[in-house]
Amino acid sequence: MEHWTEYSRFFTALFIITDPFAAIPIFLLLTKNFSQLDRTKITNIATLTVFLVLVTAALTGESILHGMGTSLASFRVGGGIVLLMMALAMLTAKSDSVRTSPEEEAEAEDRHSIAVVPLALPLLAGPGSISTVIIQMHRSTLPYHVPLVILCILLVCILLWVVLRMATTIGKVLGNIGLNIINRLFGLMLAAIAIEIMANGLRQLFPVLAG
Repeated sequence: MEHWTEYSRFFTALFIITDPFAAIPIFLLLTKNFSQLDRTKITNIATLTVFLVLVTAALTGESILHGMGTSLASFRVGGGIVLLMMALAMLTAKSDSVRTSPEEEAEAEDRHSIAVVPLALPLLAGPGSISTVIIQMHRSTLPYHVPLVILCILLVCILLWVVLRMATTIGKVLGNIGLNIINRLFGLMLAAIAIEIMANGLRQLFPVLAG
């Protein structure tokens, strides 16, 4: 049986990677002229979209990797690099081009579908979170592993919903400085997670590294 810490660590990593606090300024900008009811609808749609995307990635990731002829070890190294790029952007409080570009954010202001693009995709459910759930799915073949991974995704999405629902309050209380501090802390933790994922992938690709 997988130790419960395996799933608590996955839950923590996924929440850090989705980083809803980084989405708060963009969420407030894109919904600045919206009513509270409209903001609630956008939050609901964005959270549901993140859940569906991550669960779909978890359930179909193995088939996609096999179809591309890519090994899990290579995917771990590539996913680790993506996460490291995200971590470095968070540590320097810069806009994360891996998640979303300024052009996408500007275009979104004229759309009614901002809940899906860019909030859910790729801001919250981006390459980093998708890579993480696919990698996690390969950590065990036990029958309860898949339900527990999906449960972790659900719990993360619930937290995302709570943070986005309280975005206005959180933004006022923390301000830009407070949000940047949280993002830097998340970036430091994410960098450690990225290095560990890459190290595991490199050990699989090059067994000599494992000693």
